[in-house]
Amino acid sequence: MFKQSAQHVQSYYAATYPEPLRLRDTLEASLSTEVLIIGGGFSGLHCALRLLQAGKRVVVLEASRLAWAASGRNGGQALLGWSCDMPPFEAALGLSGAQQLWRSMQWAADEIRELPRRYGFDIDYRPGSLYTAVLARRVTQLQDAEREAHEKWNSPGVRFIAGDELRDWIGSDRYQAALYDPQGAHINPLKLAQGLATAIEQLGGQIFEQSQVLDYRQTAEGYRARTANGEVRADVLVLACNAYIDRLEPTLSRRILPVGSYQVATEPLEAELAQSLLPKNSCVIDNQFVPDYFRLTPDNRLLFGGGCTYLGGIPKDVAAATRPYLERVFPQLRGVALDYGWGGHIDCTMKRTPDIGCEGLRYWLQGFSGHGVLPTLAGARAVSDAILGDSELLALYQGMHNPAFPGGSRLAAPIEALGKAWYRLRDAL
Repeated sequence: MFKQSAQHVQSYYAATYPEPLRLRDTLEASLSTEVLIIGGGFSGLHCALRLLQAGKRVVVLEASRLAWAASGRNGGQALLGWSCDMPPFEAALGLSGAQQLWRSMQWAADEIRELPRRYGFDIDYRPGSLYTAVLARRVTQLQDAEREAHEKWNSPGVRFIAGDELRDWIGSDRYQAALYDPQGAHINPLKLAQGLATAIEQLGGQIFEQSQVLDYRQTAEGYRARTANGEVRADVLVLACNAYIDRLEPTLSRRILPVGSYQVATEPLEAELAQSLLPKNSCVIDNQFVPDYFRLTPDNRLLFGGGCTYLGGIPKDVAAATRPYLERVFPQLRGVALDYGWGGHIDCTMKRTPDIGCEGLRYWLQGFSGHGVLPTLAGARAVSDAILGDSELLALYQGMHNPAFPGGSRLAAPIEALGKAWYRLRDAL
């Protein structure tokens, strides 16, 4: 069980937030509601907002602070698709089923652009994403992906960028080619979470922070969830705890492995230098097994990540651990000051497929495997639609089988760590 805190980590997002982050009340009463959502990250907040839009009464309980975990610390890349890519979906659901889920991902890309406009908040939205190849032998993966984007996934804007054009996009010699997606984007994730929370409250939803659910039980009247100082009775329960589900629901916990991930933000760069790194201001991720990812922030910092550990820990000095990878991509930044370095935990499933489903009136969303900005919104749509009576999308997610890790995370972590080391070695050869 990971220790939670009432304070956000010293990430770039928390340190530069434009106003003090309001601490919401702790639950200290007994409440009744239609839907109780446990977890105040993207999946829980998106689900709450959609249900409130439909007229449901909703309570959200968060153990620490809203977006305290991965939702408020991630790289801010809103990329279409899932960590596993599309082959597992097509194998399990057929092409038609996979295409239906892909359309919901395209909807999520449109929705994340429109939500701030609809509710009057800012997320530093910038369009465009690049998926790059470091190794020459993986350029064909990008070319195949471009063809499939046009033929299978109705994404005509996706285009292949050959190496001779790539310097117009990235000021680095490390990459052989790239795939550009105009529907991808990058954002400030903490601003998104706080904006969603404000919209939820404007619609009458109740949010309680520092209100960890100790246990819950099903009764004849629905569900009862108990915190240290209060209780919520609800007709419907949604578990949106992700890597921090811990002992609350052991069956679901065994299907995910908490993985440590970390990143840095440089000092503000001169505008000319920043533009030379990413002339078109797209975010970037590569197709290595353990990818590097980076983007520019509005104040001209380079935000760079890529390190991860399957043993769950975070380096004591994130900046020192990350600097070699940053300078490998951008040698011109050698010695640049790294103002912020932070990490957290993501929830990986064994097959990197999302774990979204229900049993009766108990729903869950987890297993986004480090690719959770748009997929959490697409998953929240499936769950909220099902609660409102349309289970079509949720049934597709339930067609994806996510097995438990053999022996739980204690045994799985070292095995996964060895596997990661092997694939990282292959990336280097």
